[in-house]
Amino acid sequence: MRHRGVLANGQLGVRNRYFGRRVCRAPDPSRPHQPPRIGWLISNRNRWWYPFKSIGDIAVTHVDLISHQEREVEALAWLDGDERSRWQRFQSPVAQRRYVLCRAALRAVLCGQVGCPNESLAFEAAKHGKPFALVDGQPASISFNVSHSGNHGLIAVAPRGRLGVDVEERAPRRNLDNLIEGVFSPREKSELESLEGCQQLHVFFRFWTIKEALVKAHGKGLSMKVAELEIPEEMRRGATRCIGQFAQIPGTSWFLEDIGTKDFAAAVAHELSPSS
Repeated sequence: MRHRGVLANGQLGVRNRYFGRRVCRAPDPSRPHQPPRIGWLISNRNRWWYPFKSIGDIAVTHVDLISHQEREVEALAWLDGDERSRWQRFQSPVAQRRYVLCRAALRAVLCGQVGCPNESLAFEAAKHGKPFALVDGQPASISFNVSHSGNHGLIAVAPRGRLGVDVEERAPRRNLDNLIEGVFSPREKSELESLEGCQQLHVFFRFWTIKEALVKAHGKGLSMKVAELEIPEEMRRGATRCIGQFAQIPGTSWFLEDIGTKDFAAAVAHELSPSS
């Protein structure tokens, strides 16, 4: 049994599963790359993604992004031609690794949720750049969002409603004061400035991920005035979840939850239907 591999020159090769021998094969332009079916990937014992948290009808998956050449080779084989071209354009090996491992995991998760083969799944971007899934050329009835930071990735999936997720490793920031000034409301800034050291950094990333998840769920990107999007008071005071409404997003209620761990800060935001 043989698997596709990536050689040092970036071309595809073939790796014999039993003997590890690689043979370089030049791409055949008459045969466009077709990602393989998803069954083998889902049953792979060496998978790098696993269920992280279920919240109602939201399923969150954690993606392990540590450096692992075999995983990266396997993941690349699951991408389509456009995704592989995007992977090649990344200048940093770290960026390439994060992209390919997250993207292949996303394909596995979505194919499992929707019940489609990998080759039927494609992605397009909405007006403000937020991606959505297509199955056999038609929009899929599923919402998803992806975030990664350091060695951690998160994939959130729900059957309906706009959805956002954000993850951040709690690494010290040199420009923390400038970030606090630029993205937080006066009350949020006052609460952050009353803290010091590790406690301030911890709360900063908690606030940051909640806001970022909401901005990503809304899907309008930088057009939103993030400083005016104030985190509900109960969450600022320590509640792990709440339902909130925001003046910048009239007529919509949002479910927010802090899903951070000791290893990273993280949050999810989900649009609620009027009957929720």
